[in-house]
Amino acid sequence: MSIGEQPSEHRGEQRLGPVVRRRGQVVPGTTDQRLLDSTGPSDWVHGDPWRVLRIQAEFVEGFGALAELGPAVSVFGSARTPPGTVEYDLAVRVGRGLVDAGFAVITGGGPGAMEGANRGAREGGGVSVGLGIELPFEQGLNSHVDIGVNFRYFFVRKTMFVKYARGFVVLPGGFGTLDELFEAMTLVQTQKVTHFPIVLLGTDYWQGLVDWIRSKVISEGKASAKDENLFHLTDDVDEAVALVTKP
Repeated sequence: MSIGEQPSEHRGEQRLGPVVRRRGQVVPGTTDQRLLDSTGPSDWVHGDPWRVLRIQAEFVEGFGALAELGPAVSVFGSARTPPGTVEYDLAVRVGRGLVDAGFAVITGGGPGAMEGANRGAREGGGVSVGLGIELPFEQGLNSHVDIGVNFRYFFVRKTMFVKYARGFVVLPGGFGTLDELFEAMTLVQTQKVTHFPIVLLGTDYWQGLVDWIRSKVISEGKASAKDENLFHLTDDVDEAVALVTKP
């Protein structure tokens, strides 16, 4: 039997690494042949198997960039918060306060409240991290970021926010901020992460949401009474920093 010839009982069966294809699912050629064929189709770069490698690469890059970061806190808030406003200044104070407590600051790396927190961290002499995301409306990382990583996939980015942070400080923000907030609360509620303080900073902005959680979600049995302890609400920057940095 010559090299590459299959026994008769296996004719019509094709083995491609761990994958077995039979009958009408057999594809022409071999894996290495297609790898070395520079004239073949390029549709494969848009397929799910290739996306898996991209996702893997994003995890590797993120882990590599942040593995030696040290203690850190993620700060969330609106990209639409203008510089010079009370909320922007609040973000700057949070960033500086976290650095003074010995923590690095992680944000989404964009403008607004994220920029404010990164600015406070940088001006305070600490480490300022920005985890950006590929969006149709390109924002880019703000100039106060010391370590920046841009991601294609939201779920990879979210993993980095949680894995390398000891807690969250959540400033007034929109859908993206709410997404991070509720995902963090879900992870704590389901004990996927432990000892992960979440602080909502700005009672005037967040009080309505907190009241709704109490009066509707908890009172109607959609969550338990103890779930109200998943987060803290305050206007005090020093209290917020103390809550997310305590051992």
